[in-house]
Amino acid sequence: MRISPVLTVSVAVLAASICAVRGAMAQQPLLVELIAGPAEFTDDVAIQVRNKFYDRGNDVLNLRDASKIAVAKITIQPKAVFPWHTHPGPVLINVVEGNFIYVLAADCVQRWYTNGQALIDAGFDNVHTAFNPSATEETVVIATFLNVIDGQPLTDTNVQAPDPNFCPLPTP
Repeated sequence: MRISPVLTVSVAVLAASICAVRGAMAQQPLLVELIAGPAEFTDDVAIQVRNKFYDRGNDVLNLRDASKIAVAKITIQPKAVFPWHTHPGPVLINVVEGNFIYVLAADCVQRWYTNGQALIDAGFDNVHTAFNPSATEETVVIATFLNVIDGQPLTDTNVQAPDPNFCPLPTP
């Protein structure tokens, strides 16, 4: 399997940028390991995703050209928090170990997911954060990124953060 040097650099940039989280830790707070990809669909693939959070209305995403996908294993140390960010496309997230809290900047609601549960991050202009609420246990998620763009990181942590008075970065 050949991995594009651009994607390798993008994953390294992602890992470096999301490691700037609160609190000093002995281990890397957020470790992103590329498992597969980028892979390009050989057929003309369009994807529609409908997502209704238990406490919100429907989000409908239409990807006319899903193009490329990548899969990453993300290990989140206890109390580690992702900075506010977004993605160039939807992300399918499978929680395989521990607990994972996902927060949309649009409403600041902390949505709790645990081992064996999954969620869809809409991507695009959907600014959000996530964190491991545990004081002692790691959280591990497998993330499938859709609409991966050559030369760009899987996560854009350079987005305009919400007004801290409206929705501050969580402190687990």
